[in-house]
Amino acid sequence: MALSKQAKTLSKSQVDTALAYLTQTRYPIRNRVAFLLSVKAGLRAKEIASLTWDMVTTADGEIGHAIHLTNDASKGSNGGRVIAMNKELRVALADLMASSVIKAGMPVITTERNRTTGTSAQAVVNMFQGWFQLLGFSGCSSHSGRRTFITNAARKISTVGGSLRDVQMLAGHSNLSTTQRYIEADSEAQQRIVQMV
Repeated sequence: MALSKQAKTLSKSQVDTALAYLTQTRYPIRNRVAFLLSVKAGLRAKEIASLTWDMVTTADGEIGHAIHLTNDASKGSNGGRVIAMNKELRVALADLMASSVIKAGMPVITTERNRTTGTSAQAVVNMFQGWFQLLGFSGCSSHSGRRTFITNAARKISTVGGSLRDVQMLAGHSNLSTTQRYIEADSEAQQRIVQMV
C-alpha cells in the first residue's frame, strides 16, 4: 500500500478531541469502546464488529486483562491473537458491560437494529468516517486508530524490553514488513538523531 493511500495516524490531541466528542453522541459509552478498541488495541473494523464479550471477559464474567481475539473474528486463519488490555479500554468495557444486558457470545459493539447479532465491519467503518468527518480529521478512517496504535507501540516497545516482533504479534501480521508499513515516520526524531551523529 502506498504511503499516500494509508489512513493518517491520530495525534494525542486528536485522540483526546475524539474522546471528548464521543461523550456527546447518542451512544457515548458504546462509541468510546469502539474508538478505544481501535486506538488502544489496534483492532481492525472487522475485529471490532466481530468482538464478543467472551473474548474480553474471564470465566467469572469479569472484564479480563487481555483480549482473546479468535481467528474467525480476525483477518485470515492466523489473525487471532491475545492483546493485553489497556487500562482505559478495560474501564470503558466495564462501563459498557454495566449499561448493557449481555449474554455469552453476544457482540460487544451493537447498533439499534442489531442489538443481539452485532454489527457489520462496514457499519463500524461508517461510524468512524462520520466521527472524523464531523471533527474535520482529513485523511482519517477506521484504520487510523490501528495505525496510531501500531506506531505508538513501535516507538515505545524498546523502553519495555520488547522489539518490533512484539508489535507484529499485537498487530496480528504474519510478516514484519507489513507491520513496518503501518509505522508512521517521526520527522522530529529524525532531526534529533541527525544532530547527534
